[in-house]
Amino acid sequence: MADAILDIRNLSKSFGGLKATDNVDLDLRAGEIHALIGPNGAGKSTLIHQVCGGIRPDAGSIRFLGKEVLGLGVAARARLGLGRTFQISSLALDFSALRNVMLAVQSRQGSSFRFFGNVIADTGLTDPARHALDRVGLAARASVPAAELSHGERRQLEIAIAVALGSRALLLDEPMAGMGPEGSRSLTRLLDTLRAEVPILLVEHDMDAVFALADRISVLVYGRVIATGTVDEIRNHPDVRRAYLGAAA
Repeated sequence: MADAILDIRNLSKSFGGLKATDNVDLDLRAGEIHALIGPNGAGKSTLIHQVCGGIRPDAGSIRFLGKEVLGLGVAARARLGLGRTFQISSLALDFSALRNVMLAVQSRQGSSFRFFGNVIADTGLTDPARHALDRVGLAARASVPAAELSHGERRQLEIAIAVALGSRALLLDEPMAGMGPEGSRSLTRLLDTLRAEVPILLVEHDMDAVFALADRISVLVYGRVIATGTVDEIRNHPDVRRAYLGAAA
C-alpha cells in the first residue's frame, strides 16, 4: 500500500509445533492509530517483537518507510525511526526525567554520551529534551528522578523518549497496563494528540481506550488476523464477537 508507513505481509513464525504467527498481513498508515487486539496467548507480543527485530520470522516481509527491514536488528530499526515501548520499562530510574530524554537526544544527534560535567547547560540537548517532555505533559516533572514518577508518568516519559528519538512510527505494547481509570484517560488523550505527528500501532487490552482511539482495529486469534476494520465494523463482526468481544461483553 502506497501510504503505508509500516507494511507487514505473509508473516509467519513457529515455535516447534506452535504456529505463533500465521501468515499475518498488517499495515500502519500515516496519521492513524491501528490497534491490535486479541485474547491472551493470541500472539500479539510475538508479532510486535518480530516487527521490532527481537524475533526473526520464518517467512514474510516487513517494510518500514518503503525499506525491507527483515535483515536489520533492533537498534538499526530504531535508528530508522521505529520507536517502541513495552510492558516492562527500560528507563534509567536514577536519572531525572529530563536526563532520560537528553540521552535520547544525544543518541539521535550521534554525539558522545557525557554523564558527567555540566551537560545540563548544553541547550543543544536540553531544549529538544524539554520540548519532548512538554509534548507529553511532563514539563513540570523534568527534574524528578524516573524512580519517583508514577506508573502513568513513566509511560509518558517513555513516549517522550520516543518523540525525542525522532520516531516515525510508534509500537506501543499494553501502555495502559497497571493504570487506574484516570491514568488511562490521561494517556488516551496524549495518544490521541500524537497520531497526526507519528502513527501508532497499539497493542492493548483496555477496550475503552481501543474504541476511543483506533482508526482501525485488527483482531488476532491463535496467531491469525481474523478481521480488520473500523471500530463499528469490529464491534459488529460475528467472528470477532464469538472469539473475543463476546467474552468481554
